[in-house]
Amino acid sequence: MKKILLLLAFATGFSFLATAQEATDTAAVPDAPKAKFARATFNSTRIINNQSVEIVSKGNLQFMINHHFGYFWDKDRGEKTGEVFNQRFRQNLGNLFGLNTGIAHTYLSFDYSPTTWANLGLAATGRSGFEGWAKFKVLRQQTGQKNIPVTLGWYSMANISTQKKEVNEFTDNRWSFMHQLLIARKFSNKLSLQLMPTLIHFNIVPYGINNSNMVWSIGMGGKYKLTPKLNLTMEYARQLNMYENLLTKNGSIINYEPDMLSLGLEINTGGHLFQFFIGNTVDGSNIDHFARNTSAIKDGKFALGFTINRSLSLKK
Repeated sequence: MKKILLLLAFATGFSFLATAQEATDTAAVPDAPKAKFARATFNSTRIINNQSVEIVSKGNLQFMINHHFGYFWDKDRGEKTGEVFNQRFRQNLGNLFGLNTGIAHTYLSFDYSPTTWANLGLAATGRSGFEGWAKFKVLRQQTGQKNIPVTLGWYSMANISTQKKEVNEFTDNRWSFMHQLLIARKFSNKLSLQLMPTLIHFNIVPYGINNSNMVWSIGMGGKYKLTPKLNLTMEYARQLNMYENLLTKNGSIINYEPDMLSLGLEINTGGHLFQFFIGNTVDGSNIDHFARNTSAIKDGKFALGFTINRSLSLKK
């Protein structure tokens, strides 16, 4: 009987010691840090004219209207007839600084995110142009379990012109494509910046010697949070090749403007996102922004514009 009692006492003591040791070991191992992702690096899927690293939430459909007016100030107006500055000012005032010129380019798009990392979209770009795209969020900026300093995105787009075909024109020549790497970092609750290396491919090779149908550019954009519902945005892009002394099919020489600059004010109302901006472009498509811009900064050819975003959930 004594042996049995001693055996039970030994087993109870051993079990207590084992439990205490397990508790001590568990307490000694700290919990793995949780991943903390950067959120709202930008408030929209576009910074101003160009793509941001953001996509709409999974199961959401977004509708966007992007509108460019005529030039804010037409410095050539009145010069041919010798009119003085006051008359030129009155004419520009009559045009409401580009809002009433009768010239406007509208970009209408729908896009949908089937997953948390992919987005698909279609758009009417103006002048009988259409485009479709796929956009992916490759990496997310985070701290904790992993330290990833930037958010990476990839954007691929195909554009086609449906204007009346010319004699002997190949349909394939109407296609152009754009690929863009989006590299963004949210530095603080107020400041976010993004870098955008871009490649544009035209199916038709331009006329002339040493011309290429591959156009390279580099761009950057940023957002600065002024208030919880108000952001200041900016973009700058530089075309790196194929903008000087290009030949048209008629044999004339054409030059494009390699620099594009835009400034915007973004207003978040909760249900909608409004942005008012000014920039040296009047075109809707990124193909024209990065490879065919005709508005020179040095000539003051800036135009006003606005963007309206609205997204709705299609989840059941």
